[in-house]
Amino acid sequence: MSQTTTGTDAAHKFLPVEPDPGSRRLNTAKALQEAIGSQMEQDDSVFVMGEDVAAYGGIFSSTTGLLEKFGPRRVIDTPISESAFIGLGIGAAVEGMRPIVELMFVDFFGVCMDQIYNHMAKIHYESGGNVRVPMVLMTAVGGGYSDGAQHSQALWGTFAHLPGMKVVVPSNPYDAKGLMTAAIRSDDPVVYMFHKGVMGLAWMAKNQRSIGAVPEQDYVVPIGKAKVVREGSDASIVTLSLSVHHSLDVAEKLAGEGISVEVLDLRSLVPLDREAVIATAAKTGRVIVVDEDYQSFGLSGEIAATITEHDPALLKHFSRVCVPDVPIPYARELEYAVLPTAARIEAAVRTAVTA
Repeated sequence: MSQTTTGTDAAHKFLPVEPDPGSRRLNTAKALQEAIGSQMEQDDSVFVMGEDVAAYGGIFSSTTGLLEKFGPRRVIDTPISESAFIGLGIGAAVEGMRPIVELMFVDFFGVCMDQIYNHMAKIHYESGGNVRVPMVLMTAVGGGYSDGAQHSQALWGTFAHLPGMKVVVPSNPYDAKGLMTAAIRSDDPVVYMFHKGVMGLAWMAKNQRSIGAVPEQDYVVPIGKAKVVREGSDASIVTLSLSVHHSLDVAEKLAGEGISVEVLDLRSLVPLDREAVIATAAKTGRVIVVDEDYQSFGLSGEIAATITEHDPALLKHFSRVCVPDVPIPYARELEYAVLPTAARIEAAVRTAVTA
């Protein structure tokens, strides 16, 4: 694998400079479409395949309009056989193409994990570095819509735990476009995970931050570089995806009471920007990890280990707001009881600042 963990000053110095967002506004779904379409225009080896990605445009509008522009040879609806079409994408990548393969819900990974982990992730290693797999596996994650236990998980910790794949998780339109551009151009396999709640679709619960400023030109958001999306001094929230939005809502509310909360958007799990995590911990001394994935054996524990292995004296307080180790319930009241809601985040911050 050519992936490297970012974070040192030397590494960050050579990362692309992100452009100013400007004033042009898109929702996250449109930003995704724009990134994919632009790379398809520039590189004939880029194509899209998956269930309902062509005529329907993706059930979360990730590929809307691409069929009309590029035709059925480059935007391909597949049968309901995830193992088959992901395997086809891997073969195409090995032969020099750059496929974007959509796994409709991340929860479906179980029927195709052999292709993902024993092939997509391992071919570069098993070939002694001679064969690359420049493939994007794009998938929808997250709960909040009463989709039940088999359509509502995050699971980014599962993929981050398995070596050989980059894992990116955008929280907003700007990052969605820049990270998708970076993913398509990467020579490594990238798992690109978008939360349904950040897509900005009219038929889903509206989120004010799912529409934002996005430059028209191509740009890259570096994979492996976190971003402080709100400065603060009393406590730090380390988070990603839709939980960034909830955390910002809480930070804005508590600012009115004189509580200053910093919010760090990880943006990528592999590589993980550990230096950014350590920096925010050193700044406030109080860290709350907000993660829509399961609590045990996952991201929240990795953040704690990252800080304490560097210097345990940095922490005055550490806590986690995650999904407990239960399947995501279907009933709305039960589902929201386990998700990392703004109410749970606020309670965790209030506890932290009194510690």
